[in-house]
Amino acid sequence: MGNDALMTAAVLRRHGGPDALEVREDWPVPQVGPGQVLVHVAAAALNNTDIWTREGAYGLPGRPDAKAGWRGPLDFPLVQGGDMAGTVTEVADDVSATWIGRRVLVDPAFYADEGQDAVPVGLLGSEANGGFADYVAVDAVRLHDMSDSPLSDEELAALPVAYGTAMGMLERARLTKGETVFVTGASGGVGFALVQLAAARGARVLAMTSGAKAEAVRAAGAEVTVSRDVDPARLQAELRAAAPAGLDAVADVAGGPWLERVLPELHDGARWVIAGAVAGPVVSFDLRRLYLHNLSLIGSSMHTRAHFAELAELARTGTLRPRIAATYRLSDIHAAQEEFRHGSGVGKIVVVP
Repeated sequence: MGNDALMTAAVLRRHGGPDALEVREDWPVPQVGPGQVLVHVAAAALNNTDIWTREGAYGLPGRPDAKAGWRGPLDFPLVQGGDMAGTVTEVADDVSATWIGRRVLVDPAFYADEGQDAVPVGLLGSEANGGFADYVAVDAVRLHDMSDSPLSDEELAALPVAYGTAMGMLERARLTKGETVFVTGASGGVGFALVQLAAARGARVLAMTSGAKAEAVRAAGAEVTVSRDVDPARLQAELRAAAPAGLDAVADVAGGPWLERVLPELHDGARWVIAGAVAGPVVSFDLRRLYLHNLSLIGSSMHTRAHFAELAELARTGTLRPRIAATYRLSDIHAAQEEFRHGSGVGKIVVVP
């Protein structure tokens, strides 16, 4: 593609409200560098991190109210979007031309080192330009071939951040077949993915959600749903009735008061893995309950290469099918983000160029 080729892109100019995100139809198509390919984006999905990155809502060490991306200060202008699927249209000289024309899923994570279990230290759409555009240039090592996948472009695009995060949580919590796991925020992107992935590995899933969304969460694999609107005593009673021997694990994307309320329902040696704090980032709980019962509190941010490869294999075989709540044109990304924040649907919201 020529050096002067232009495309449509949603460009973040600064931290702020929706007006900080500008849809441009005259944005330069990125040039491929060494080791890179150009992907024509077929679909890109929305995540909480897109909103929080735009708002600069991650804070800095010792400065919780500072405007920053999840790894610190960002370089603007920035094309956001960590979730993307598409077709390779161009490759660098040092990349195999066999990639051209292939349908691909893109791993959005930057990793601390070259190992399969390296932790993520950055994200496309945050530390580098992402998929809210017609084209994106990415390192070829990020590509997973989806030529044989029965999933639609929208379904593929729904996977990387939410399902990658969920996969990382379940792997780090060592959740196995037959164990009982409680999932908070089960109707959100990561929570819904947790329900599907935990059920797929043979775990017994209890899920917290709002009443209107409970049916969809049960259809995704939850055996029992409890309402997040009940008082703490009733929540504990319902969990005790559903899991008399105690919970083996909690997969938490909410944080806030749920930690203190649900901790007593874990049996000795259980694991609590957390990857979000939408109900409140600062919590209080009795540390004695943690160490006297040999509980594990595990922080989990996204996935490793090994986790993502496992997810890609599920996508190739069609074992896993994300639920799509709505699809928007890229030019309507502001409306898409508005529905993402306030919508009543269950599943992922996707934009298509």
